[in-house]
Amino acid sequence: MSNAPQTLLSFDFGLRWIGCAIGQTLTGTASPQPSLQAKDGIPRWEDIDKLIAEWKPDAVVVGLPLNMDGSVSEMSHRARKFGNRIHGRFGIAVHFADERLSSFEARGNIIDDTGSRDFKNQSVDSRSAAIILESWMRSSS
Repeated sequence: MSNAPQTLLSFDFGLRWIGCAIGQTLTGTASPQPSLQAKDGIPRWEDIDKLIAEWKPDAVVVGLPLNMDGSVSEMSHRARKFGNRIHGRFGIAVHFADERLSSFEARGNIIDDTGSRDFKNQSVDSRSAAIILESWMRSSS
C-alpha cells in the first residue's frame, strides 16, 4: 500500500446480503454503509457501480471467509470470484482479507452499542465489512 492517503471500499460477501464499508488509510478507520442485497451471492451490479462512482475508491478489500483452521471454504471461493469480478468490471485493485470472527465481533459491537441482540435491524454485514477493512489497514501499514 502506498504512503499517500487512499479511500478503500470493503465488502463482506454473503449469499443474501453483502456488507459494505468505506474507509480512509489516513485515519485507519472505516464506516459501515447500507448492505447490498444479493441473490445467491450475485449482487445487483448497478448498486456496486453507484458505490464506486460515489466514493471513487483506490482499491477494494473483500473478506475471505476461511474455515477456523485457515483452510479455504466454498464461500471463500465464491468471495474470491466476487472480488475478481469487481476487478474485471471496474479495473480497481482488489485485496482479500481473512474475515474469520468479523461477524462475531460485529454482533458483540452491536450489543455493546445498543444493548440489543436484535441483529436483523442492525447492519451486522456492513459492520463486519468495516471490521475487515480496519483490520486489513492495520496489517498492511
